[in-house]
Formats: sequence, structure tokens, C-alpha cells
Amino acid sequence: MATLHGGQLSRVAKQYQIPEQEWLDLSTGIAPFSYPIPKIPTHIWQNLPTITDSLVNAAKAYYKAPYCWPLAGSQQLIEKLPELWNCKVAELNNIPLKEKHAYLPKVGYKEHQQAWSKAGYRLHFYQQSLPCDIQQNSVVVVINPNNPLTDAFTIEQLKQCQELCAQQQALLVIDEAFADIFEPEFSFIYHLTDLNDITYQEHRLDQISENVIVLRSVGKFFGLAGLRIGFVCSSQEWCQTVQENIGPWSINGPALFITEQVLKDKTWQVTQKMRLQQQSKVMRSILEIHFVGARIEANALFITVFLNQAADVYHQLCEQGIYVRLTDENDSLRFGIANETQLKKLQLALIKVISY
Repeated sequence: MATLHGGQLSRVAKQYQIPEQEWLDLSTGIAPFSYPIPKIPTHIWQNLPTITDSLVNAAKAYYKAPYCWPLAGSQQLIEKLPELWNCKVAELNNIPLKEKHAYLPKVGYKEHQQAWSKAGYRLHFYQQSLPCDIQQNSVVVVINPNNPLTDAFTIEQLKQCQELCAQQQALLVIDEAFADIFEPEFSFIYHLTDLNDITYQEHRLDQISENVIVLRSVGKFFGLAGLRIGFVCSSQEWCQTVQENIGPWSINGPALFITEQVLKDKTWQVTQKMRLQQQSKVMRSILEIHFVGARIEANALFITVFLNQAADVYHQLCEQGIYVRLTDENDSLRFGIANETQLKKLQLALIKVISY
């Protein structure tokens, strides 16, 4: 069964019989301010897509990554990773595992759960604390910051989890799809080289460097989800494995061209962070005024409001052409950040919400 996400406006518009062009879509965590598309040279459209050294180097500089490789959105590797990990584990053990285990956040992006479940893994769930007792050759998935809860684990917590994974020859997957709103030090990529320090000398270097994969998304922070491009940041061997298994030309040429420009434009990146943070503060204050007493968690790309009647409020907003994300647990609504014009429409709709 396909997982339901935000961004499915056609389905919702049809359900509520309101034309798509009349909706305010706040159902995703995609920035409302998009990077201005540069003029794309004709040869980019004419030639087969090429992943250039200049693009990879731009990504390494932006993510502070020793190694990285582009993907057709992080979703591409989320779907492919169980197969790749199965092959790697089989090589290490000479035979396929009879029992396979994956540890995932109970609340979080459900595509991770679906991918490992379809691959025959037994799923174990955690939330506030990272798992401290894991099976050998298992997988631990961390969404940092969490979507939709907004909470995040510290680098020290992640390093402890990574060390445990190294001891158990397990794989640590860190999904940082929304991490661009923070400083580079927030990302585990920035600290990958730290894994060679004295704290970890009791482990073999290849164990340390080979068991961490970090996923990054371009579309959310840069407001360009339609490009369908992301990056894997990991060891050289993992990047090589990904490169060999995702096939040629999975990312179109214009997306590759635009992505190189956005990753190099530091001035725009600073401006984007500032305006997203400012707009998030304004929007949160409005939601706090309307949903008095409700628990509200926010970051610079989305705000989650926890409500007893979340499904009812979702329905009332949809009736007014306001599309937000009703979480899988039906206990909260995730609002993407609205620009100033959108915020006025949202305020008018919130006044008409009568129960929550």
C-alpha cells in the first residue's frame, strides 16, 4: 500500500470538490521561497545528463562531506538501500541472514518503515531515546530533525549510536532532509572525520567509516522539490556502491545544472535561512493565538500542532481550501511555512475553525 504524504493536492481537491488553483497548499515542508532558476544552456537540454566533478565538489563543499553522490531525491536510496544492505551483509557472513532487524522512529517519515518492511525486516520502534540494544547486522534509521515532530538528537547521541552500530556490524542511516536550516555542525556529515579520533581507536577504521549513511535533500530548503535531487554522504566505498547500483541518467540534466548553482550561492543561502526563521516565528505566534494551550513544535521549514481533534480541524481547513498535513497518528497537523500573502489567507481560515 502506498504511503500517503503531503503534496497530493489533486487527490484532496477532488475529494473536497474545490478547484486546485483555489487551494493554499501548506501540506509539505518545502520552503515557500524558491531559488530563482538560472538560464539553462541549450546543450544541457540536448545532451545526456552528466554528473560532473564540479557538481560533486560543490556538494562536498556545501555538506562538508569527504564523499558524496547525487540521487534522484533521497527517496531513490531509501527504496534501494535494503537490497544493497542485504548484499553487503551476505558478503560479510557468506550466507544471507535468516532474521533481519531494523530500528526506526515510531513517528517519522514512513517511507523508511515501508522500505525495510517490504524487504522482510522485523521492525522495532523507538522515539525519545536511540536504541541501545540492537541485533548484529541490523539497521538503525534516524530522522534528524524528525519529520513531523521537529525534535533532534545531538551529535554525541548519534556518535554513541554509531559506535554501537560499529560493534554490531550494523548500518546507521541518518535522514537529514530538513537539516539545511541549521549550521553545518548540526549535521553528522560534518563530524564523519571525527570518527577517526582516539575515542574510536579500539575499532577498525573500516568498521567506523563503512557503517554510516547520511541522506540530504535539495528540494526542501531551496524550494525546488520538483528537481527531485538529493545526495548520499558516506564513505568512499558506499558512494561507489550507490553509484554502481542506481543506474545512469536517473537525474535529469537541468536538475544537475541548477543544483550546482544553488549549492554554490552562499549569499542566497544566508538570506534564505534568515527569512525562513523569521516567517516561522511569525506563523508560530499566529498558531499559538488560535490554538491556545495546544502543544506546538516548530522549525524553519514546518510547524506541528498537536490537537485532540486534529482530524476534525484538518477537515474544516480543507473545506476552506487550506491543505495541511494530517499526521499518520491523527493527533497533529503539520503546517508548511507560509509566505506573507499565504499567511493572510490562513489567518482568515483559522478564524472559522470552531473546534480543536
